[in-house]
Parts: sequence; structure tokens; C-alpha cells
Amino acid sequence: MIIPSIDLMDGQSVQLVGGKAESRSQEREYGDPVPLLRKFSIAGEVAVIDLDRALGKGSNEDVIRRLVKQAPCRVGGGIRSLEAAVAWLDAGAAKIILGTAAKPEILRELPAGRVIAALDAFNNDVVVEGWTKSTGVTIMDRLRELREDVGGFLVTFVEREGRLGGTNMELAREIVAAAGKARVTFAGGITTAEEIAELDKLGADSQVGMAIYTGRLDFGDAISAPLVSDRPDGLFPTIVADESGVVLGMAYSSRESIRAAVARQLGIYQSRKRGLWVKGETSGATQELFGIALDCDRDALRFIVRQNGSGYCHLDQFTCFGDMKGLARLQQTTQERRENAPSGSYTKRLFDDAALLRSKLVEEAGELADAATAEDVAWEAADLLYFAFVAMAKAGVSIADVERQLDLRALKLTRRPGNAKAP
Repeated sequence: MIIPSIDLMDGQSVQLVGGKAESRSQEREYGDPVPLLRKFSIAGEVAVIDLDRALGKGSNEDVIRRLVKQAPCRVGGGIRSLEAAVAWLDAGAAKIILGTAAKPEILRELPAGRVIAALDAFNNDVVVEGWTKSTGVTIMDRLRELREDVGGFLVTFVEREGRLGGTNMELAREIVAAAGKARVTFAGGITTAEEIAELDKLGADSQVGMAIYTGRLDFGDAISAPLVSDRPDGLFPTIVADESGVVLGMAYSSRESIRAAVARQLGIYQSRKRGLWVKGETSGATQELFGIALDCDRDALRFIVRQNGSGYCHLDQFTCFGDMKGLARLQQTTQERRENAPSGSYTKRLFDDAALLRSKLVEEAGELADAATAEDVAWEAADLLYFAFVAMAKAGVSIADVERQLDLRALKLTRRPGNAKAP
């Protein structure tokens, strides 16, 4: 799989050639990282590296804290203590990347599945402090030392970084074998979809920056690289789901349609009869594309989209399997009524009268707290959820926004005592 990379200096995205920034010719700026994250997170996790902190020349902490709240990020660069590692995990980093701090005594205090040990190697010699200092230790030595205490390794071939010269595939095979159960991500020199596919077959991921930034490697092609098809037409079955995972329907994709979907950040598919199909181009029921995931066999896809308009299905229903149910339907209803609730209706009153809505939220929360039987708890919870969804719709908040907050809280290692607040 592809892991896009955002390297930060002075709050801006940059790419360095050979790990150096002594001159402007060796450093390429790519501006505001926020739109880059929006695009890159379509592929899943994004590596966000604080080069200033790694080099001891400042920090991009404020920028990165904003980024981790918007999409799953692997945060690295200058994390040199247990306290700093825990702070980033608490802040919402999906994973952290540790270099010099990747020591057994620190790693054993952290959840291994969320820790990646960085092995930055210059001609097989592990280097640290922003690639400026040699350790005299080989990649294989570090793999053997750390593989039981981490969930993954990030191996960067520094001499190839930013040079678009391809990766060292022979050494990559040896590294994957030596890493054991820890999944390896390779960086440095990866330039083609074929390399990404080959590394994926080895069970490794590809962290790519310069090749995508310069356009040498199309981002859509990078995402689709590991895909294989056993169909005569070469297409890939594609499950289409909303941001909360509710399945809207099924379509087919080709490498061409994936390339177009990623470039435009829209729901674009390959119709078996009509060719390239932009969902909603004529009906207005467009889709904003937020994510593409490949299944474990690499022969099917899942698109995560925000569905606009009347829905996905041509039969005037929101999904191809019928209308929404439960919370998804409640969200749909409250959002629709925010725009067109009948004058004088109860929902209209709730949207217009903040005091009334607050009163009902407090009232229903109290009734839920006092409910004793399973039936009463379900009834009162449904009441509270209705008013909560009205409050969400009023503020323009979706279920996906709330779920993102829950996911971020689940990532915290440091727990609050949870004592009751004073009235």
C-alpha cells in the first residue's frame, strides 16, 4: 500500500534531496499541508514528519496537532522521550515514528501496534538526528534488536531520498524477512506503481513523497498499484459506503476511473456499458471522495464518500438496498428538516429556540439516567438521541464528525479520572 508523506519545515510542506537542506536547490516547497492531507488521506494513513524538530531547529507541533484531528497520521520527527511519545499518541496520532527513542526500555511502555521504529540508513548504516549523524549500526542489527517491541519499521534509504532513482528491491526482501511480524514501510527513491505493487506482494508498504509531488507518479496509480483482477474486463468490484460505513451500493472501478476519482476527489467509477461514470454529474447526486481501501486479496475496493442530493440509487432511494434506517435515517431526517422544516412544526421550534432545545436535552438526559428497565433505557435513549441529532444538524455536525471524536478519544493513552463535575 501507499503511505503518502508530508515533511514539514516552518509550517510548510517540503521535500529534501538526499536528506539535505543546505541550499534552496536541494529543498522544494509545496506549501500549506492541509489541502495535501485532504488529498493524501484518500489512501489511508499519512506520514507527517517534523523536519525542524528532527534537526533541532524548531517545531511544527501546532500544525501537526491540527492535522491529526483531520485524518489518520503517522507522526514522526524529533520524538526523543517517552513523555513526547505518549503526548503524540494522546493528541490523536494513529501511530508514532521513533528514531533515537526506539529503545527497548521506552518501547515496552508503549502500545506496540501504534509504534514504528525508524531506521534511516545511508548505505546500510543507520543515521540519526535528521540524517546527520552515523550510529555505526546496520539495519539488520536494529531489526533484530527491536522487532519484538514494535508494530512496524520505517526504513528510509537516505541516499535515494528525493532522487527519484528507484528503491533497493533486493535489500527490501531481506529486510521484510528479518522484520518478522512487524510490517515494514520503505521510503526513499520509490517512483513507480510497479515498485509499490512488488513491495506490497512482499507484505510491505511504500512511503512516497517526491515522486507524487513532482507528478512523476500519479497518486491514483499509486493507490491502485497492488490491485489484481480475475475478471475478463479487468475491472474491480467497488463497494460504495458513506463516512459512517453505511453501504450505499456497488459499482466497478478501473485504473482509469480510480485515477480520475482521486484527481477530482469525486465518486467516479467505470460503467460496464457507458465507460467512465461521474456519479451525479447529471442528477446532482454527486459524491465527495474521502477514502479508498483495498481488500485483503487486492481484487476489490471500498470507496468512502459523502453522498449529496437524493441519494445513490436511481430508484429514488438513498441506497441500492433500500432507505436508511436507525441513526443514519435520523441524521438524514434532521439534516433535511434543518433546511425545510414546516413552519410551526416541533422540529422547526427546536431549530429556532435554543433555550427549548437545551431544556429538552437536559430533560431527556435526566430521564435516561433514571431509567431502570432495558425497555425504558432504549426508549429514553431514543428520545435523547433525537434531540442530540437536532443539535448536531443545527451546528452542521454529522455522525462521522462525532465518530471521529470518539476514535480520537480511543487513541488516548492518558486517562482522566472521570469524576462527576460540579453542577
